Amino acid sequence: MAHLHTALIRWNAGGDDFLGKRYSRAHTWTFDGGVVVPASSSPHVVPLPMSDASAVDPEEAFVASLSSCHMLWFLDIASRAGYAVRSYEDAADGRMGRNAAGKLVVDVVTLRPRTRFAGARMPDAAALAALHHEAHEECFLANSVRCEIRCEPVLE
Repeated sequence: MAHLHTALIRWNAGGDDFLGKRYSRAHTWTFDGGVVVPASSSPHVVPLPMSDASAVDPEEAFVASLSSCHMLWFLDIASRAGYAVRSYEDAADGRMGRNAAGKLVVDVVTLRPRTRFAGARMPDAAALAALHHEAHEECFLANSVRCEIRCEPVLE
């Protein structure tokens, strides 16, 4: 199953002082469906005003993509298991740290999914943990990265 996924990344220096490193890191991500997302470096990495705090930064996008992929697998697996999911929310975060080579990396991503179910069939804590474990095992992105991914589900 070889699929090609694309994104067009655009940046322009405008009149900024590029060689003096006083240029905006704001740029856009354009996806094949036509969605354009404002993007920038993180203000934690490149100080304001050269970063745009209102835009999505690569580290946030990394965490969001891992969370989204996990959620999509969870919903599929829960549906096949006969659980009616009513809502799913994840307050995920990614921690920056240093790897063994001393490079700054996202070393831990923690997913905190809060799931609500409808209907008579409700998973207990063990069943919920099993659903999330299977979702993690199937997630394309979780299988593509080196960082630790923790899952701390909450059943509502």
